[in-house]
Amino acid sequence: MAGAGTAATGNLSNLLWSVEIRESSDSCPAIAPDGTIYLGTFRGKLWAVTAVGREKWMFRAGREIKSSPALGPDGTVYFGCRDRKFYAVSPQGKLKWFFPTGGWVDSSPAVGLDGNVFFGSWDSNFYSLDREGGKRWQFQTGGPIVCSPAISADGRIYFGSHDRKFYALAADGTKAWELGVGGAVISSPAVSRDGTLYFTSVNGVFHAVDPDGKTRWQLRTGGITESSPVIGEDGTLYVGVNEDLWAIDPEGKMKWKQPWPADPPMFITTAPVALTDSLVCFLSGYGTLIGLVGPEDRRWSIHLGHTDFNPAISPDGTLYTSAQVENVGNVLRAFQIKARLARSAWPKFRGDAANTGRAAR
Repeated sequence: MAGAGTAATGNLSNLLWSVEIRESSDSCPAIAPDGTIYLGTFRGKLWAVTAVGREKWMFRAGREIKSSPALGPDGTVYFGCRDRKFYAVSPQGKLKWFFPTGGWVDSSPAVGLDGNVFFGSWDSNFYSLDREGGKRWQFQTGGPIVCSPAISADGRIYFGSHDRKFYALAADGTKAWELGVGGAVISSPAVSRDGTLYFTSVNGVFHAVDPDGKTRWQLRTGGITESSPVIGEDGTLYVGVNEDLWAIDPEGKMKWKQPWPADPPMFITTAPVALTDSLVCFLSGYGTLIGLVGPEDRRWSIHLGHTDFNPAISPDGTLYTSAQVENVGNVLRAFQIKARLARSAWPKFRGDAANTGRAAR
């Protein structure tokens, strides 16, 4: 299962291991407490890989998996699929149940503390299911939902839709409020410790919204990419805007931006990862994973080839990403880095290592 090394510069530690998955993926891996890594691929496979780089099992769904898996309190792996189904798979790789919807399920699920799951579908409905796969409720919007939901510390659920609205629902599915934002919402919201919601819309606007649904501020970015924001330890917001990584302060002022131009232009589509010691890592549009502290202050970089894979970091500081290897295809790679996830409410896509979509308390 081992593969060749990867060219790197700076202070990035050596490659720990490499596993051949041979299939493209823009999933963000979920990491279990025992170190197992779960990820989905475009060929409809859910992979489980051990912390030392051994294939544990592989589960086949019906079509592409763009939804990032999330882990329930009992270790159940939840994910959506383009076969129009939402799946629950046991930690041993056995199907527990599936739930059919009327459209693709690209939205990554959120998992409540009680084990209930929440996700959207291209059928324009937002669903809540219980641990056994029973439908608790559904909420209809005016357009497809690819945005992955977030759960605040008080249990409220937030998401956006193609209908150009952003929604807040109570845990029982009743609408708390909706906010028109002028463009479809395809990125996923980040939630701060005070409950402020941060997200982008495809009309090129970065939004900060109070928990009661009032706009706190807006910042025009001009970017229409699907990169989702994350929050650093000092409250700095990081998000990909076209070819650039932007750093924004909590009051909506741009602190700096790091251009990473390419010819032809290639946009950043993945979410950054906020780390300790003011470090942030992000995947450039042409496939270089970069760790930096500020503009022009690059600490390390590693070229991975063409990939839209959202990087993930385990609690022990292992970074997982996908790379392309000549004559092999896509591989999952693990690197030990000298940083941990930032101690913030939302340091990475889906909030935490298990991808629960819950804001840290």
